[in-house]
Amino acid sequence: MDVDDEENMSSSSTDVKENRNVDNVPPKDGGGQGAGEGMQLSNGGGSSSRKRPLEEGNNGHSKFRPKKRKKTPGPVLPKNALMQLNEIKPGLQYKLLSQTGPVHAPMFVMAVEVNGQVFEGSGPTKKKAKLHAAEKALRSFVQFPNASEAHLAMGRTLSVNTDFTSDQADFPDTLFNGFETPVPSDASFYLGSNGDGSFSSSGDYSLPSSAVASSLSQSPLPAPSPYPSASGKNPVMILNELRPGLKYEFLSESGESHAKNFVMAVAVDGQTFEGSGRNKKLAKARAAQSALASLFNMQLDQTPSRQPIPSEGLQLHLPQVLADAVARLVVDKFSDLTENFTSPHARRKVLAGIVMTTGTDVKDALVISVSTGTKCINGEYMSDRGLALNDCHAEIISRRCLLKFLYTQLELYLSNKEDQQKSIFIKSERGGFKLKENVQFHLYISTSPCGDARIFSPHEAAQEDQGDRHPNRKARGQLRTKIESGEGTIPVRSTTTIQTWDGVLQGERLLTMSCSDKIARWNVLGIQGALLSLFVEPIYFSSIILGSLYHGDHLSRAVYQRIAEIEDLPPLYTLNRPLLSGISNAEARQPGKAPNFSVNWTVGDTGLEVINATTGKDEMGRASRLCKHAFYSRWMRIHAKLSSSLRSKIKPNLYHETKQGATEYQTAKECLFKAFLKAGLGAWVEKPIEQDQFSLTV
Repeated sequence: MDVDDEENMSSSSTDVKENRNVDNVPPKDGGGQGAGEGMQLSNGGGSSSRKRPLEEGNNGHSKFRPKKRKKTPGPVLPKNALMQLNEIKPGLQYKLLSQTGPVHAPMFVMAVEVNGQVFEGSGPTKKKAKLHAAEKALRSFVQFPNASEAHLAMGRTLSVNTDFTSDQADFPDTLFNGFETPVPSDASFYLGSNGDGSFSSSGDYSLPSSAVASSLSQSPLPAPSPYPSASGKNPVMILNELRPGLKYEFLSESGESHAKNFVMAVAVDGQTFEGSGRNKKLAKARAAQSALASLFNMQLDQTPSRQPIPSEGLQLHLPQVLADAVARLVVDKFSDLTENFTSPHARRKVLAGIVMTTGTDVKDALVISVSTGTKCINGEYMSDRGLALNDCHAEIISRRCLLKFLYTQLELYLSNKEDQQKSIFIKSERGGFKLKENVQFHLYISTSPCGDARIFSPHEAAQEDQGDRHPNRKARGQLRTKIESGEGTIPVRSTTTIQTWDGVLQGERLLTMSCSDKIARWNVLGIQGALLSLFVEPIYFSSIILGSLYHGDHLSRAVYQRIAEIEDLPPLYTLNRPLLSGISNAEARQPGKAPNFSVNWTVGDTGLEVINATTGKDEMGRASRLCKHAFYSRWMRIHAKLSSSLRSKIKPNLYHETKQGATEYQTAKECLFKAFLKAGLGAWVEKPIEQDQFSLTV
């Protein structure tokens, strides 16, 4: 905690500021009192001797202005008794009772009245005398290690009025006042939240979502933890009170100059906790927050309305080595597929890809998919037989490539006994299949996904630290739609929008949900989709890595935090919180007009498939290998082999009806839509239902 942090300590008297002993050097003994000084001293009145005297002959103006104290590195010191007492009882009056002894060694006696009782303290300076008086006062009625606990003991309530739509991310004091509802949790909150240094393959990092306080004022709390509540301090300050003298270590720095990401670590009680943020101060705060949550059961604010969330950096920062390796693998594979970027189809605005790892070992990493694209289908080319791709944005296409890979892996498992071992799937005790342990998927996108994750000003990060004054800040988190035949997104309408087939054909613009919204959806429903959910347990991304425009607060809000209050999810479904990261050498912005084509490649393919994004088919008018029709055909063949062993008995007919048969998936989808509505973020816009009213025979 540096001097800036100390300024945040709640202190209403000038005396507290004057009595900060930053360097832990005892002040020089002050001389006697000025002749004109009264015997009753208001707070801080007795320390005027520290100021330089005005030089005479200069009309009363000083030639020498007091120098500002420079920030001093080193361990942070706990607050003294004077400061703690002032927090509990602001505005106390200290009186000088007597001054004895010779001029060169005076002895002062100061007194302070607290709750009708007078406490005296003596010392060689007035300041030390006041300090001793304060210590006696504190000892007499507060048997607590620090002011935070004393606040609670004395029943003080703290009320807050603040704009929680603000984008401020530097832990304003008010952010934590009155919102602590500590939740007991045994979850280990440091990197590798399985407790063994590995990442959970399901991506469930068991972040407790603290209950929303029913009002903005703090009621006396139950005591699930014997430690103080945050009481208006940032996490670094609270942790320092509990464990003074901690050293914070700078681990890494990544991202572009306008959107840096720093990672700091702190060792507490033999455990190391990491935190990341757009500046070192924020990263330190998040590392401290992680330690507080894990060691002291102190859950700081995580409710979604106060965005961006302070909890993003707890343990949700991907180790930089892995993030950089995933990005490099995807770019290298794209280079191979486009003859070292010389092919005409190497032209692109956005590149995406998915990499599979076993645990976090990069050595065995396998690129599953590579794709490009930034456009959506034109309404008049919609297919009622599932033959056209609706959304050719790179990350959406990469996820469809992953679906293709999952079908291949299921087919591999079902082919013969030898191939079963090669498949990434194993039988689930609940019926159907699940991923083998430690199989993880990492999504790389060369820039932030369109929609909520990209609605920020990349070159104004510094101003945002002062608090988001943007007039549109209340729209943070809104669901947004891509617009037909164009780039960019617009917020959904306030009323539910139902798209109709004939309406779109007649000229209404076809709306497609933004990539940010779709990724948030995958973090609840899984990336396997409705059809595959009839065979396999939900599969979630373990991490999301951005090649540029990485802003942890905005990205985490967009992809999971805004729906943190989601409720009633069916078994196996959860709100996945993937690890998030930028890369060390951010990709340069791709200027110029976006090409109208999208390319895709999945492991096992001989080469790229090129799709016209406007028509959703290739240039010859043929259906893509990633279209609904192709996937439904593969699903039907697998279903024919598995139908006898499935929990859900389904008679495949229309594509739409088969998807509806995935009841748990559909229940989870309803929960997701409700969570968006409940958070005031709008209603999900679905495609015309006629699109899915097709059938096929194997």
